[in-house]
Amino acid sequence: MADFKTLDDIDLTKKRVLVRADLNVPVANGKVTDATRIERLIPTLREIVKRDGKAIILSHFGRPKGEVNPEFSLEMVVPAVADALGHQVGFIATDWADVSAAQQAIEEAPAGSVLVMENTRFHPGEETNDTELAKRMASLGEIYVNDAFSAAHRAHASTEGVAHLLPAAAGRAMQEELRALEKGLGAPERPVIAIVGGAKVSTKLDLLGNLLKKVDALVIGGAMANTFLHAGGLSVGKSLAEKDLAETANTIRDRAEADHCAVILPIDATVAWHFEANAPHRFYGVEAMDPDGMILDVGPGSIERIKGAIDEAKTVVWNGPLGAFETEPFDKGTVEIAKYVAERTRKGLVVSVAGGGDTVSALAHAGVKDKFTYVSTAGGAFLEWMEGKPLPGVEALKG
Repeated sequence: MADFKTLDDIDLTKKRVLVRADLNVPVANGKVTDATRIERLIPTLREIVKRDGKAIILSHFGRPKGEVNPEFSLEMVVPAVADALGHQVGFIATDWADVSAAQQAIEEAPAGSVLVMENTRFHPGEETNDTELAKRMASLGEIYVNDAFSAAHRAHASTEGVAHLLPAAAGRAMQEELRALEKGLGAPERPVIAIVGGAKVSTKLDLLGNLLKKVDALVIGGAMANTFLHAGGLSVGKSLAEKDLAETANTIRDRAEADHCAVILPIDATVAWHFEANAPHRFYGVEAMDPDGMILDVGPGSIERIKGAIDEAKTVVWNGPLGAFETEPFDKGTVEIAKYVAERTRKGLVVSVAGGGDTVSALAHAGVKDKFTYVSTAGGAFLEWMEGKPLPGVEALKG
């Protein structure tokens, strides 16, 4: 946390503060259906308002492809921001080609105002990190605060460019996220166990490679475990598996051994012959798989083995479900392990950090989304952090 400033290091009093938020929230019929990201923004906004500053919110929304498109206007998100904040919130329309009208509107707004600017992606320069666009954005404020970790992996004008033009700091949500991630992999309490699931090994090669060097044990679940089982010479029947990556899977296991990282694979599986809710199923040891079956979840033996590994850990980092959690009863492995981690977190036995789109949904399904030490709503940014990649939006706040 010492690498960059926070709100504690900057005087916000009566200042125009550009706040990079992530208002790219789900909307149906013109209304926000999940305000989690908005709620995490509120502490930063309240601090600015309390100091009679003006909070000028920048955010993208959807993919308007650099053109003004009313379908992607942030105006529809303003009521949800106002509801969460309990404070009137204004809206300033602009195509970002000329911000003179926006400058005037901000100047005329009273102290303590909260204003949402129009979608930053209405200008093509946003995603190309155009210098002139960044300058126009910077002209609207005196201080830049990034409170959008979920967009920090993008080097865009509003996430990276502006940060070099104004005094910059992390907002409260960004600060909290970075502190949690530091506890997860940066400087964790050991032993550290990582749980990685999902469908494909091919999408998580960088992730696995980075984790081998940082964790003491690696649980591999989901369909990606099938690839490792196949690589080990076991039959996976008609299960989803990337059989052409067998050599890659074996290389990962060899590297894990060299890095003294234990790889924990399923020892049994929940197998069905049709992928549908409540389909007939049986438990099979992985060495006795039915050639016509599909592995859709870990089995009871695997669940107990994973619990045993968690018992030895002080830190748990999780990305990806252990099975087809959206479809009962193939959610059992993910739900049981999620509840187990949550309970050990409640008892103060582990620090638990989780993130990634499917992971958040899986933990919500298990009813423990709010019972981990920290659950990141940042999909791509969380994954790139786990991969050990520098995040432009964070790097720009340093030094």
